[in-house]
Amino acid sequence: MDFSDTALLRIGIAVAFIILVAVILFSSRKKPEQGIRTSLHEDGASKRMEPTLKDLLEAEENGETASGEHDNDDSEKAKPGYLDIGARPHKDFDKVVSLLLAARAGQTLQGPDLVVAAEKAGLIYGHRNIFHRMVDKNHEQGPIFSVANLVQPGIFDLRTIKDLKTPGIHFFITLPGPSSALDAWDAMLPTAQRMAELLDAVVLDDQRNALSRQRISHIREELRTYDRQREKLNIKPGK
Repeated sequence: MDFSDTALLRIGIAVAFIILVAVILFSSRKKPEQGIRTSLHEDGASKRMEPTLKDLLEAEENGETASGEHDNDDSEKAKPGYLDIGARPHKDFDKVVSLLLAARAGQTLQGPDLVVAAEKAGLIYGHRNIFHRMVDKNHEQGPIFSVANLVQPGIFDLRTIKDLKTPGIHFFITLPGPSSALDAWDAMLPTAQRMAELLDAVVLDDQRNALSRQRISHIREELRTYDRQREKLNIKPGK
């Protein structure tokens, strides 16, 4: 059975997103052979892929670049677009909450439009060359949530942003963060919805399903439980 280009694109988005979330939630620390991932072409041949979001987060924790090379004093700062804004002061996290903003069938999100929409939605371009929502006047606390390109390695390179075309972007909260889990969600969801309006895109959940009211309610209850568990341990947001 022959699939249209649109069908293949949407299937590719689904597979990439599922793999990305699975790696974030379930992968352990990098093993010696990690850092470069492979997938299969339709003909079965192996294909080199860039590091995942999990690789980027672990590289940050280990003081390395995503390729596995250790940073020196100037190497990262020399990269165009590199900023400290959005760096997490605490490297450990135990939960990730995700949303996907996907282009409509047969369309892609354009780089310049993404930058304008991100600015209008109150996002700041920063650490790891992705967008972040920060705590007002307290950037040192780290991001409330971040937004990466769905296409690996997940960055938005401002040097070539005018040529960027992507099937979607990935909103994610890493917990614990500078605010409560529920407050972070209540900041991320309307931002994703606002950008969806600006970009004529669709907000999906972490399973790539339409984000229903029932699903939103379930996520909110899950995050309430997370916050209550930390309150019982007398752990305040940002700790």
